[in-house]
Amino acid sequence: MAKTDIARRVYNHTWKLDPIVRSLLDTDFYKLLMLQMIWGMYPKVDATFTLINRTTSVRLADEIDERELREQLDHARTLRFSKKEMIWLGGNTFYGRKQIFEPEFLAWLEDFRLPDYELSRRDGQYVLSFPGPWMYTTLWEIPALAIINELRSRAAMRSFGPFALDVLYARAKAKMWAKTERLKALPGIRISDFGTRRRHSFLWQRWCVEALKEGIGDAFTGTSNVLLAMDNDLEALGTNAHELPMVFAALANSEEELRQSPYKVLQDWQRYYGGNLLIVLPDAFGTDSFLRDAPDWVADWTGFRPDSAPPIEGGEKIIDWWRKKGKDPKQKLLIFSDGLEVDTIEETYRHFRGKVRMSFGWGTNLTNDFEGCAPTETDSLDAISLVCKVTEANGRPAVKLSDNPAKATGDEKEIKRYLRIFGEKGRVEQLVKV
Repeated sequence: MAKTDIARRVYNHTWKLDPIVRSLLDTDFYKLLMLQMIWGMYPKVDATFTLINRTTSVRLADEIDERELREQLDHARTLRFSKKEMIWLGGNTFYGRKQIFEPEFLAWLEDFRLPDYELSRRDGQYVLSFPGPWMYTTLWEIPALAIINELRSRAAMRSFGPFALDVLYARAKAKMWAKTERLKALPGIRISDFGTRRRHSFLWQRWCVEALKEGIGDAFTGTSNVLLAMDNDLEALGTNAHELPMVFAALANSEEELRQSPYKVLQDWQRYYGGNLLIVLPDAFGTDSFLRDAPDWVADWTGFRPDSAPPIEGGEKIIDWWRKKGKDPKQKLLIFSDGLEVDTIEETYRHFRGKVRMSFGWGTNLTNDFEGCAPTETDSLDAISLVCKVTEANGRPAVKLSDNPAKATGDEKEIKRYLRIFGEKGRVEQLVKV
């Protein structure tokens, strides 16, 4: 297959030639899985998603042109699922299961369109939010983040000539390939691409995915990006995310309902999906509190994805819990995915090898590591910590506590209430880079 000359394409592109989001399948697989459950069980719930820039030193509204941002957001709203995409979703096997998406859901999805957005500026930042029915607003999260990140990359490269761009991408390719060679040296390693939301660009993510497929072979298990999975005959990977417990918690009518909300999510999920989709994301309100109050049946699930605690510390905590529940950790799965770099992957792999099954979802540091690659000194190509989180459900504030207080989101008063109910044990503040 002929490879795209990314440097030449970047130098020549206009947004009409290269729209940042070119398909509604250009999203993470877990969004479609969650969407089906939301569509089936919670069609009347409203949920507002809001852009949050945790790298406050970067003034996005100063770097990104508002007209270009609106053009890209408006273009995303024109997209529909194509006939080819619908056939692939309906006929493909995911996680060993045929027809994971119900025919009625797919029929509804054919006419899906991203809803409107609200955009303004405040103190050098964009205030971007997506209010409306949850089953529509949920699919804005990934394209919104991809658009902001790629517009920032494009702005940083606007002054580069064709040779400077050649140098930039040559260095970035060499840097990424050196990481690939290190990973290839780890027997039995399992790596997947989780890099859609904070990627440098769509073309660069595609290059990284194709490079991993060639570079580490069967150790590359697939990608969370549904479009790239379809186009490259890869597994589409992903299960669920923090938005589910965040919305369920916001809708709780008592402290006990709030305390039980993380487990209600899992019960509803299990009604829809089984097998390898039974992966627990425990840290929305703190891993310690989740494990403390978890019903015994949670230990029967396939595995956990520790997301905001340091990987070795978080993994050991879960292994200890499995043992207390009478489970053999060697039969269980840990999926590590938080801000991973090759050093962290190697260290975590060596620590847990032989103790537990494990895989790594490699995100921002796979698809947006351009530090030191530019031919002129700049930090405008460095990745930032940008998220798009649920901030309100049915008019009620939504909260995420996280194992890392620096990742907490929500109204301060509500955060304090959640901490009183769930506790602060195990929450340790760490620098959030991506």
